[in-house]
Amino acid sequence: MTHQQLIDLIDRLRAEPAEREWFEFKANRYQPQELGEYLSALSNTAAWKCKPQGYLVFGIHDGTHEVVGSVFDPYNVKAVGNQDLLIWLNTSLDPNPGFNVEIVDHPDGRVVVFTVRAAQGRPVYFKSEAFARIGSCKTNLRNHPEVLRAILTSGHDWSADICEQADLEHLDSSAIAEAREQFRIKHPTQSEDIDGWDDEVFLNKSKLTINGRVTNTAMLLLGKNESSTLLSPAVAKITWTLRDGKNLDLDYEHFFPPFLLQVDRVTGKIRNLTLRALPSGTLFPREFTQYEPWVLREALHNCIAHQDYGLRGRINIAETPDRVLFRNAGDFLPGDVESVIRQDAPQETYRNPFLAEAMVNLNMIDTQGGGIRKMYVHQRERFFRYPTMTSRWQTECL
Repeated sequence: MTHQQLIDLIDRLRAEPAEREWFEFKANRYQPQELGEYLSALSNTAAWKCKPQGYLVFGIHDGTHEVVGSVFDPYNVKAVGNQDLLIWLNTSLDPNPGFNVEIVDHPDGRVVVFTVRAAQGRPVYFKSEAFARIGSCKTNLRNHPEVLRAILTSGHDWSADICEQADLEHLDSSAIAEAREQFRIKHPTQSEDIDGWDDEVFLNKSKLTINGRVTNTAMLLLGKNESSTLLSPAVAKITWTLRDGKNLDLDYEHFFPPFLLQVDRVTGKIRNLTLRALPSGTLFPREFTQYEPWVLREALHNCIAHQDYGLRGRINIAETPDRVLFRNAGDFLPGDVESVIRQDAPQETYRNPFLAEAMVNLNMIDTQGGGIRKMYVHQRERFFRYPTMTSRWQTECL
């Protein structure tokens, strides 16, 4: 912005009847920790309010909006550990949305303007905590799931992006054949038509490709093992680890695309013991497996569908003597599992809608909202404790 444009911006903000969630006025008081928290809060709330950026303005009285001037010099002050303030802020924001600092000689006094870009697709954390502004108050983001959902759905859909270096030759023929069979099961009325489709038509029809161009979704579900590097910097990897009662690793294995063919191999590594119990009122033992196989598949399919691939993390499955932990990268979009169980209905938003729709077409998941609740029901029938879930998508089958 030019100097005059900055003055105009300041005056537009001052003309508002009160501070909004996406901008904050400060007279002159400044603390490094508080400044970092405000940058996180303003970035996250700007995304919630559909604003391209948020503003933190020093030298303005927050009540009267009068220009009172500020002596704060962000370029020459120190933060924690005697680090330069701006360097410290840049390294403490995760992910760093980008921010600019301008010192403006307003006609009524000296003003310092921090402009921070809105969060895109994931919350902005400061020192491992994410913040938001509700009304005129800065608060922890975890207390406001509606803001979190807005942020998580504010970015573009990575799963729908074209994998520019890939073509149909980078897809696994066995995976395509399996995809055809699963599509036939999911769409029985199109069974006869499927046989007449070549691979390009089928992949377009099943919404794995776009006009014959290979998407990130197609590479995840059908891509050849050696072609998974074309998704870089995203990581396409599932790691299974076996641990003993002291949480020491005993064995492990990595699995790569095509994920459509890997799910059975991954869940096959999990020891599913046959147990015996005497139900009340009978002396005849009942045999059942420790885990319902469908529960294991559902948990893994959900990890694939809802992973935040922009975080460059992998899907981890940790097996111990008394539980299996499924973990992927990214916040749990619905906020908390209790609301999902009570709602028992389709979610309003998905992190990877293109990937989710393709997985529906390949009979891997459904979008009717009953999967998590069904997991609880299956484990209850085995007289085990229910699965548990945390805010960062991870599922424990106990």
